[in-house]
Amino acid sequence: MAQDASPAAADNTAQNQRDRSGETQTSGDQSNDSAALQTTAAIRRAVVGDSSLSMTAKNVKIITAGDTVTLRGPVNSADEKNKIQQLAQSAAGNAKIDNQLEVTAAK
Repeated sequence: MAQDASPAAADNTAQNQRDRSGETQTSGDQSNDSAALQTTAAIRRAVVGDSSLSMTAKNVKIITAGDTVTLRGPVNSADEKNKIQQLAQSAAGNAKIDNQLEVTAAK
């Protein structure tokens, strides 16, 4: 049986336009301040070290600017979204967590 092996075209046009608008945090907004870099690294270590999270969840964007940590990207479930929020809050101390993670269907 022959199957159509061509993948569906990915269309992130809306997300790309949103990111260019300046209304959302992107990796370019990451502060180079030592404390901000340490906060981002601590959160990344916590997320990557959690074996209950999928690879999709482990690849979320973590952006620390000022006293706010922004979490962005897709996760496979509401549980992953909540778990990453908890890990970030635990590692970030008093920083505000802006959780913009998006739950998408697992593939």
